[in-house]
Amino acid sequence: MSTYLPTLKQLQYLVALHDSGHFGRAAEATFVTQSTLSAGIRELETLIGVVLVERTRRVVRFTPLGDAMVAKARRVLREAEELTDMARAAGRPLSGDMRMSVIPTIAPFLLPRLLPRLRRDYPDLKLYLREEPSAAACEGLNHGRTDCVLLALPYHCGEVETAPLFDDRLFLAVPDNDAGASGGPMFADDIDPHRLLLLEDGHCLKDHALRACEQPEARGQATMMGTSLHTIVQMIDNGLGTTMLPQMAIAAGILDNTRVTARAIESPNASRRIALVWRRASPRERDFRLLAEILSADQA
Repeated sequence: MSTYLPTLKQLQYLVALHDSGHFGRAAEATFVTQSTLSAGIRELETLIGVVLVERTRRVVRFTPLGDAMVAKARRVLREAEELTDMARAAGRPLSGDMRMSVIPTIAPFLLPRLLPRLRRDYPDLKLYLREEPSAAACEGLNHGRTDCVLLALPYHCGEVETAPLFDDRLFLAVPDNDAGASGGPMFADDIDPHRLLLLEDGHCLKDHALRACEQPEARGQATMMGTSLHTIVQMIDNGLGTTMLPQMAIAAGILDNTRVTARAIESPNASRRIALVWRRASPRERDFRLLAEILSADQA
């Protein structure tokens, strides 16, 4: 075996620079000075005898080999982290650091109930939360930035293990003065896609809502809004259209103090499945399954 091997620290610097595209921001992300990070990457290039990063005054550009090295470095760093995870998994359940991404259409409605219980029952668990859309959350999981993701299915998240938690029904939110606001359940065909306000691409709830409509043309007719569910509800409250809301958001009071009514939808697709996912073969699978049991029990 060669005695001249890259260090984990050098690989961390390389990945951080690739992610940020800026030496200063990469240094901040790795908690070192810019000169230390730059020197570490130059040492790595000297060690392997090739240039990985083209440096100019304005642009940081990776060479093709540099890009390939980053992909391999991510896997090496993830494997190194799993060495620590193996030791942690052999100890007490749900202890130590855990990084979890949660999508924005779940986080504000589920976490306020979950976190107090985890703090009480598992005080040694340090849960670091990151709220981000499904696409970014799954990318972070596959790159090793997070350990698990709380998201809604159906959604393709790569090579992951999945623990389904519960089904979350979708409702059509309409202004109180809407002609059908006082009626009972409505059929998917009755939903007017021209009045539908949805979250923008990257949020899986948009795709779940369009699937519930059962109208292929709805994708081109609905208005995609780059805002939160709370902001869209305020638009509905002002008579600007309708939207799809998950049951957990309604139960958490998102319609309180508004003039908006939620109507059930008669459609086999008018629901999403909340699930916890993690990378396959993760040594912390026992922890994730225990966390899934806690989340499921919280909904019982």
